[in-house]
Amino acid sequence: MEIPKNKFKAALQGEKKLYGMFLGIPNTSVAELCAGAGFDWLIIDGEHSPFDIQSIMAHLQAMSSFSVSAIVRPVEGQTAIIKQMLDIGAQSLLIPMVDTPEQAKLMVKSCKYPPEGIRGLGTAMARAAQWNRIPDYLHKANDEVCLIVQIETVLGLENIDAISAVDGVDAVFVGPSDLSASMGYVGQQDHPDVVDAVCKAIASINASGKAAGVLAVKKELIDKYSAAGAKFIGVGVDTAVLSNATKQLAASYVEDADSNEVAGY
Repeated sequence: MEIPKNKFKAALQGEKKLYGMFLGIPNTSVAELCAGAGFDWLIIDGEHSPFDIQSIMAHLQAMSSFSVSAIVRPVEGQTAIIKQMLDIGAQSLLIPMVDTPEQAKLMVKSCKYPPEGIRGLGTAMARAAQWNRIPDYLHKANDEVCLIVQIETVLGLENIDAISAVDGVDAVFVGPSDLSASMGYVGQQDHPDVVDAVCKAIASINASGKAAGVLAVKKELIDKYSAAGAKFIGVGVDTAVLSNATKQLAASYVEDADSNEVAGY
């Protein structure tokens, strides 16, 4: 039995743009539906959605037979939480609210076994190691971890060059929603100043040699950020897709139905 190769980490080095969506409904049927849709990647969002460690693992299991890459966003960047996410089988992590290079360096160490890092050893109980059935897992796991740090504040933007330069950070993801709030434009992800800041951030990330990612659920923003150089782009959120589709369906038949569109995040 071999340790699984991290296809997403490898794909970041290729030429292809990678498109995906966020999963916020902790039901494995939703995971399977989205995993079979044809996306390059899916993010299991443990930060804003009602996931726990068991439901995140269940999502990973439900998606494992599909070619789509699974990424997990934990509730926050804590060493103990990262250890749990890796042990249940996550290989790609999106760490929210990384504002400084010092935070980024700690996240790198948290993802790696010694001597490169501080990840705790518990492979006899870890799905990732197939409960010690994967030979030499401890010596191969570090190479298959993909660490994505998320910049979503003005402070993060100010430190973006230093954060992107941290060795062990594979990609940097810009979060326009919280960034808009940090910039004083709460809920206005498409405000010109926010869009301009995101484009500049993408350029800075690319200049560092790292891959840039972003969430952009509107077609015009998806196209703009793609043209700006984003390597991987979130184009939807399962809850918003379901909410909008059901509202539109209801509005087609129910006279007083509310058909206002729900924003992605």
